[in-house]
Amino acid sequence: MSREIISGTTRRSMAAVNERAARIASGLAGFGIGPGRAVAILMRNEISFIECSLGTAMLGAWAVPLNWHLAPPEIEYVLGDCAATVLLVHADLLDLVPAAALNSGRFTVIVADTPAEVCQAYNVPAAKALAPAGMKRFEAWLAPQPIWQQPPVPAPESIIYTSGTTGKPKGVRRNPPTAAQRARLEQLREQVYGLRAGIRLLVPAPLYHAAPNVFALAGARVADALVLMPKFDAEDLLRLVEQHRISNIVMVPTMFVRLLRLPEAVRRRYDLSSLRAVHHAAAPCPPDVKRAMIDWFGPIIHEWYGTTESSVVTVCDSAEWLTHPGTVGRAISGARIEVVGEDGALLPPGEPGELYVGLDFLPDFTYHNRDEDRRQIGRNGLITGGDIGYLDADGFLFLCDRKKDMVISGGVNIYPTEIEAALLSIAAVQDCAVFGIPDVEFGEAVMAVVVQDGSSSEAAIREILAARLARFKLPKVIEFRDSLPRDDAGKLLKRRLREPYWQEAERRI
Repeated sequence: MSREIISGTTRRSMAAVNERAARIASGLAGFGIGPGRAVAILMRNEISFIECSLGTAMLGAWAVPLNWHLAPPEIEYVLGDCAATVLLVHADLLDLVPAAALNSGRFTVIVADTPAEVCQAYNVPAAKALAPAGMKRFEAWLAPQPIWQQPPVPAPESIIYTSGTTGKPKGVRRNPPTAAQRARLEQLREQVYGLRAGIRLLVPAPLYHAAPNVFALAGARVADALVLMPKFDAEDLLRLVEQHRISNIVMVPTMFVRLLRLPEAVRRRYDLSSLRAVHHAAAPCPPDVKRAMIDWFGPIIHEWYGTTESSVVTVCDSAEWLTHPGTVGRAISGARIEVVGEDGALLPPGEPGELYVGLDFLPDFTYHNRDEDRRQIGRNGLITGGDIGYLDADGFLFLCDRKKDMVISGGVNIYPTEIEAALLSIAAVQDCAVFGIPDVEFGEAVMAVVVQDGSSSEAAIREILAARLARFKLPKVIEFRDSLPRDDAGKLLKRRLREPYWQEAERRI
């Protein structure tokens, strides 16, 4: 059986994918793309995304996946910041690029028709799915290109831009690895991520995020089958596992919550016996949710902790988690973790502080065009992503929250993640977000925004929380809404909720 990539009803052998990637490389070289240059990719999950990334890497250039949840001015900023000279874009996303940027002449625009499975997932009208007349069309541009046959050059990793929740998005540009570093990284991806020959990998999260991007591109090199979901849907994920006999999945905790909310009859409808490993990270997973997933899928749930900048630094299998509920694991070989207090001193086990982490064989990085920002997050050869956590006596790491999300009320540190986990344990609560709002007396007060099924009330929710949380952690304000802003990886866009409350306050977020 030949190795293949699958997206919707499209199945393409890896031989065909590699050939198309080599033609893309030739076409990009014709535009002057080579080492040190950037190619921007504004596409949703489908096979062409993988081909464009692989083709760019053949030239030693940087692929720059763009988050299509960004606003047009943010898209324009990233295109300018990375100095992309080529933009590969799905037709329905073309409107995200301001007309002034499209007409600036700074980059060549190549427009791919939006595939049927993407159109179906996002309700894209037929007219929006086709490249506009007069623009360079992807397939027509690709067809006559020769196969790239130059000697391979060291392939850099994609430049992944951070979400920009604290200002302009920052591009993480990593130095090319040495041969020894590359070997260690490949070993890491096999041991921690399970990326080895023969797996059948499902990637349901957007490829502009770091972990799905790594999984998909590495999976394209080793997996028997790489299945891409254009958009996460809980039941559709189960269907794809059964249909394609999936062995490995990379997920985020919000996907677990949505899976667990499927009716029992739906959950039992699909054969999941092919699954061997489900990997998750990106956000803390409420213990009740994690335990329920292990009960359902079996002890195949693996968690890791890291950041776009640091890569993975801890790992935890189901057995370790069950004996240390809530942990994100222990440091892997070659990783260091320091927990630092506000005075810069190292903190003892059990005491939360800012996490500084590092991996001794990971090539160093900088933020593209922002070296000073890179220096500001460093300490003792380690870097911080702004997470707050602690190590227990056995070396297991527990996350409390993000430093920027922490609420300081009356001088007391309050971690929204803990309150969100308590809320999600309430049967009526379907989604929630907790954050700080201005308070005249205490500086900040805790606010909870809750999506519920209509079967509960504010008073009932408060009563349950009062039995589970210390009084100072209880939300001062609870507001019900129909939905919360999340991206397609399930990441909560908390800034959109929090910002209106601080716009008129003296302290801006």
